[in-house]
Amino acid sequence: MYCYLGIGSNLGDKLEFITKAINSISKLKNVEITKTSSMIATKPYGKTDQPDFLNCVIELDTDLLPEELLKKCLDIENQLGRIRDEKWGPRTIDIDLLFYEDKIINNELLVLPHPELHKRSFVLTSLKELCPDLIHPVLNRKIKDIFVELK
Repeated sequence: MYCYLGIGSNLGDKLEFITKAINSISKLKNVEITKTSSMIATKPYGKTDQPDFLNCVIELDTDLLPEELLKKCLDIENQLGRIRDEKWGPRTIDIDLLFYEDKIINNELLVLPHPELHKRSFVLTSLKELCPDLIHPVLNRKIKDIFVELK
């Protein structure tokens, strides 16, 4: 099963945190990283009075269920010092599950596709690099078209 994760950091050595997160994800059982986008520096989204972010997106092939993958990503965030004390606040690492195939999930644990991705240029830039023709299952539009409309 293919899926896409957005990874970002805006505290400390951002590249080191992202690299450690990717390495930890690559060591998960039943997970293979198949593609990694370029790293891009971006302004914060939502809460703008904080340091700029470094972001990328990775494509995975996995047999893990979406909820299992989310739990493992949250565990990696915790291991890398992620503190959740403020919505959209600064963070050492952020790992977002963006897409899991064409699944649409909306429960208290997980919302797929990620509910904000179509509003975030930095996510769409990286997704467009990896999978421009991927169709957003809710919007029923290709990533490259959503990107153009957001611009």
